[in-house]
Amino acid sequence: MKEKYYISTAIAYTSGKPHIGNSYEIVLADAIARFKRLQGYDVYFQTGTDEHGEKIEIKANEAGVSPKKFVDDRASEIKDIWDILNTSYDKFVRTTDEAHEKVVQHIFKYMYDKGDIYKSEYKGMYCTPCESFWTESQLVDGKCPDCGRDVLEKCEEAYFFKLSKYQNQLEKYIESHPEFIQPVARKNEMLNNFIKPGLQDLCVSRTSFKWGIPVDFDSKHVVYVWLDALTNYITNIGYDVLKESDEFKYKWPADLHLVGKDIIRFHTIYWPCFLMSLDLPLPKQVFGHPWVIMSDGKMSKSKGNVVYADDLVKEFGVDAVRYYFLHEIPFASDGVFTRDLLIERINGDLANILGNLVQRTISMGNKYFDGKVSNKKVNELLDEEFLNSINSLKAKVTNKMDKLQVADAIGEIFNLLRASNKYIDETTPWVLAKDDALHDRLETVIYNLVESIRVCAVFLEPFMPETSSKILEQINNSDKTFSFVDDSKYELGKPSALFMRIEINK
Repeated sequence: MKEKYYISTAIAYTSGKPHIGNSYEIVLADAIARFKRLQGYDVYFQTGTDEHGEKIEIKANEAGVSPKKFVDDRASEIKDIWDILNTSYDKFVRTTDEAHEKVVQHIFKYMYDKGDIYKSEYKGMYCTPCESFWTESQLVDGKCPDCGRDVLEKCEEAYFFKLSKYQNQLEKYIESHPEFIQPVARKNEMLNNFIKPGLQDLCVSRTSFKWGIPVDFDSKHVVYVWLDALTNYITNIGYDVLKESDEFKYKWPADLHLVGKDIIRFHTIYWPCFLMSLDLPLPKQVFGHPWVIMSDGKMSKSKGNVVYADDLVKEFGVDAVRYYFLHEIPFASDGVFTRDLLIERINGDLANILGNLVQRTISMGNKYFDGKVSNKKVNELLDEEFLNSINSLKAKVTNKMDKLQVADAIGEIFNLLRASNKYIDETTPWVLAKDDALHDRLETVIYNLVESIRVCAVFLEPFMPETSSKILEQINNSDKTFSFVDDSKYELGKPSALFMRIEINK
């Protein structure tokens, strides 16, 4: 049997259209999921939308529609963008799904009966955009510490989850499982800035708005955001406190929750404590990825610098956009988006290093051998180094992907593509073609190049799936072997440009 691998993104909030910072997360998760499938794992990849809350109720009223109509439209828009980016999720979940809502009610009641949820009164400063309560001491210059916006003083009856009850258990778990929170800087931040200073019990219901899952034993209350949103990771794979399904037993715990660094606190403090209350194992790893920012800072509508992924795809193509996201955003620090750099990457990396290599090689195979290329095994000393670089690619890419260093994994593939271009310069096929005595040597060189291209195309599939398919189609070989195959019989197709150079002045 294949080994299972469960990966999730955070579910996107349906207050508006997702910008490229939100879209980066789904592309990153997709690359990881596709790579795991390439390795032979039984992958389950879940994403979706978070659809309840006061902010949704307010926006729906402003738009003159019901909250359900509002979130239906936003969820459809988000799903369309995820599809435009060619992401291979297995399930797109919504927190307004009836099955999810029912299980959330069961979870709330179970925690209440266990004594982990109790009723009290909340007094504090509330940020509507973040849907978060804060104490005075947590505010920064009197404003929300997360988004910097104004807060309002609120007082209302609410149910609370005993977060404080699980503080010691959570602290010990994180310290004894160093892989649980990544990167390491995020783990240190959670421990030192949030957990060790002391956890406050968490507000998990509201009475001041109605757009939420009702607390079925207290009709004044609706379940508040995080207990509703975070539980999507288990409610959609067959979990219920009444009965755990075989699907849940197989898929849980998740292998990786991929979330933005701004919400890692909720996924590494609130979520583990909820799971401890339910006596469930914790996810194996939570990775807080960096942000995509603009050259003038964070994206915001007030700055007028918001960029949307579907617009970029229409202009530059899906794989060019995927490549930029995955190659340019570092492992642990924010990445900057500029159109100029995107165009530079298309021209330099995609059109020149990759596209030119494929087109030149296939053209030479067609010109010198009518497209029929086999391995005559007339190798020289420089071939040994080249073939070793082909055969070592699997270990290099796997090593980087195991550490979630996706940009570095792509870098390893492009190192081999550069080596392939260098190999052409060193072997000079156009010179070999002038001497009939070197015919078998020439065919060996072309064969080595085509095999290098095939192996690179196989490893490019998680990152640029359309481009990978086009390459394999042009060389007319769908073999997914990860290393050099020395006895293939190629009948090459016609070469066509994978990426067109963009004239910046136009």
